[in-house]
Amino acid sequence: MSNWITVCSENDLTPSTGICALHEGEQVAIFFCGKNKEVYAVSNFDPIGEANVLSRGIMGSIGEDVVVASPLYKQHFNLKTGECLEEPEHTLKTYPIRLEGGEVQLQAA
Repeated sequence: MSNWITVCSENDLTPSTGICALHEGEQVAIFFCGKNKEVYAVSNFDPIGEANVLSRGIMGSIGEDVVVASPLYKQHFNLKTGECLEEPEHTLKTYPIRLEGGEVQLQAA
């Protein structure tokens, strides 16, 4: 059985915007797509800019990919896979996430 940890309320989320949460000692950037109520969770650490800033990035899409653009050097990271579209040798850690009963939950390790 999987353990899920509540990190915030769904009411804390703003559509097409990221927030940062601390999960098991790691900063996690959480993004909310309001129109289809999908949530995504990736590491907040930008491996190219070497700073915890991705939750401040701009969420959007390129083709079929839902992405966040880093606020530092503007690389786009796929929110489902963590892959950097411009520099695929860089990948973000992704986290299992769900909305459950009005709460945003990340899966425990």
